[in-house]
Amino acid sequence: MDQQLSMVTLGVEDLATSRRFYSEGLGWTPLLDLDEVVFYQVGRGVALALFPLADLAADTGAPATPGTPFTLARNLGSPAEVDTAVARAREAGANVLKEPQRAAFGGYHAYFTDPDGHRWEICHNPGWSVSEDGTVRLTAVDPEK
Repeated sequence: MDQQLSMVTLGVEDLATSRRFYSEGLGWTPLLDLDEVVFYQVGRGVALALFPLADLAADTGAPATPGTPFTLARNLGSPAEVDTAVARAREAGANVLKEPQRAAFGGYHAYFTDPDGHRWEICHNPGWSVSEDGTVRLTAVDPEK
């Protein structure tokens, strides 16, 4: 896995309050604003997601607490690349929280923690792309396809 970061996901206690803070308070424009998650571009090819804390805990399979819950994420080109990256992380000593599998959002993903317990999601999201100027393009994916 190359040395790159695609997304930071912050677990939030109240999505509506957090959405107001980032969108209205900070003046950020969402890339994609859904009932269950909000995405913002925060750099060239990098996005920030706000995801309810309880949903983050359920998705990773590990407890999440207020104030520090976040997931570093890397989007890869295919499910096979996800499998390879997770295998390499496991070999390096990662604790795999969720084995690679089809994701509720329609892609394919897995979760692991680094030696300090920082959560990483390695995924293939077919709705994610980055244009030549670095702008993230994010579209909803039909989870049934």
